[in-house]
Amino acid sequence: MKFESFISKILAYNPKANVKLIKKAYEFAREAHKGQKRISGKEYFSHPSAVAKILIEMKADSATIAAALLHDTVEDTTIKIDDIKKLFGDEVANLVEGLTKIDKVHFESKEEYTVENIRKVLIATGKDIRVILIKLADRLHNMKTLDKIRKDKQVRIAKETLEIYAPIAHKLGIYKLKGELEDLSLRYLMPEIYRELAKNVKEKRRDREANTKEIITIVKQKLREHGIHAKVEGRAKYFYSIYKKMQKKNVTFDEIYDLIAIRIITKTIPECYSSLGIVHELWKPIPHRFKDYISVPKSNGYQSLHTSVLDRKGRRIEIQIRTEEMHQLAEEGIAAHWRYHGTERDKSFDKKIEWLKQLLEWRASSSDVKEFIEDLKVDLFQDEVVVFTPKGDPISLPMNSTVIDFAYAVHSNIGDHCSKALVNNKIVPLDYIVESGDIIKIITNSNAHPSRQWLKSVKTTKARSKIRQYLNIKSEADPKAWKKKDDDAKGDDLKDKNIMDLIELPEGTSAQISGCCNITVHEKVIGLIKKGGKMAIHNEKCPNIHSVHEEKRIKLKWKKLNCENIYIIRIVVEDRVGTLANILTTIARYKLNIKSINTRSKKTNVINTIHCIIPDPEIIPSLISSIKKIRFVVECDVVK
Repeated sequence: MKFESFISKILAYNPKANVKLIKKAYEFAREAHKGQKRISGKEYFSHPSAVAKILIEMKADSATIAAALLHDTVEDTTIKIDDIKKLFGDEVANLVEGLTKIDKVHFESKEEYTVENIRKVLIATGKDIRVILIKLADRLHNMKTLDKIRKDKQVRIAKETLEIYAPIAHKLGIYKLKGELEDLSLRYLMPEIYRELAKNVKEKRRDREANTKEIITIVKQKLREHGIHAKVEGRAKYFYSIYKKMQKKNVTFDEIYDLIAIRIITKTIPECYSSLGIVHELWKPIPHRFKDYISVPKSNGYQSLHTSVLDRKGRRIEIQIRTEEMHQLAEEGIAAHWRYHGTERDKSFDKKIEWLKQLLEWRASSSDVKEFIEDLKVDLFQDEVVVFTPKGDPISLPMNSTVIDFAYAVHSNIGDHCSKALVNNKIVPLDYIVESGDIIKIITNSNAHPSRQWLKSVKTTKARSKIRQYLNIKSEADPKAWKKKDDDAKGDDLKDKNIMDLIELPEGTSAQISGCCNITVHEKVIGLIKKGGKMAIHNEKCPNIHSVHEEKRIKLKWKKLNCENIYIIRIVVEDRVGTLANILTTIARYKLNIKSINTRSKKTNVINTIHCIIPDPEIIPSLISSIKKIRFVVECDVVK
């Protein structure tokens, strides 16, 4: 491709692109690689230019494209990193340096060399997300030209791609790139399965496309009748995705591929929920197949409504509903967030790669090669839950994480001094496993410290690393003192003095929980004034309070905890099409913000649990009354 054609594609999405910088990098790289050939026999420059083209499709900025063109010059030519820095500046040079492989002479084995290069890229990514984006584009082009190398090398590279790079693309939300990497890996790791899938897809394509076209026409017409002019399209299915579903569900190709998958792209979020109601009114929703990733996004920022329905011909249809902005993010992931101001990186990038920083915080200094790569694979493949701070900030955690993992995810200091935890306003043990949608508040105490017991329950790399770090320091300083603290921590959590943080005390009062009482949150409690003005807190039923004069007894109240005024609306309905849509419309009339929706079938009824922000609790009676008037609603209640 000539440079004019190359740059025109960039200017189409970025009229302010630094054409001078890109042209300089283009010509410099072409000259540096002059005379070099790839294994295929093609000019070597065809590779960096192809990597740059992939990034142009991802709408990359000027520095990223320049670095992509230059990324092999230091590694494969006589050019030095200082030369890149002088000619192209620190920003481009740092990207190139992060992608340049380490000298092989320092390593005893090929495995150690490979892992150290992966770690080098990830550490550089922690400083600038663009490093991994260039690396992913580089890997994609190499996978597309893998047929030119010997078979054992094909298998090794494909395996590494499937285990490391495709999951990273998934973590960053770049689903298109992830799908391509997985399909290419399958082609070399399981060639017979790949060929069989390709053959079946080709044979089935005509019938499936006809069915999809029919469904799209019906949905478009129904949406227009309700004043929604949305884009409705079919969804491509990747070979590897089909293969994994066949394996997981133990079903045939026909059962997976015959599913009709469509996507509805709207202008606004309210139109997303309205479209959901229309689809459920049109066809019967399949129980337990509704997911609301708009209210509770995935950790990589992905947002969409997912539902599955059966049409009147018995065809199963999978539907995704999202806004145009959500669609762009779903297709391009973090690459959709290109926002640079001079050399300042957008702060949102740091949040998007927090999982990577947590991994590197413990593993970057590890000398155990196998341990690093195995931990990396675990972190990449873990399913996740999304929970919230009391202010409503989302925190993503691996499945089966505890409140301790949450505490460390918020801040290391909060984890180190975690004393109590409230989940949805209820005290829970520190090994409590969190679920998506939970609102979590951590109560800290300067005297609280990590325990060896915590290591048995935590799931995140950051929590493990911080707990181990603390235990090592304390064990070396005073093993006996630490053992006593560790044993004390196994006692009854609710008897700790910090239970008083849930209790309202008279101003200036010093108090403690009485050793004779087992107190649980929201039980009636009495404060007894002791000598020196100190207060002992007892259960109201404790017999010991009767030995103290009534004048020294004070009835105490529990503090009201406000988690952004989030209420749970529980609605039981008959299993009828369109009922959920009517409920959502009613809630929308009150201008309330829905955080999440869960549905669960029970015999002939469906239980809808809706987490909703209600700023003014006085509207609750009216809201309940309005919902109960909806046809097929059996019961409705609202709880805090």
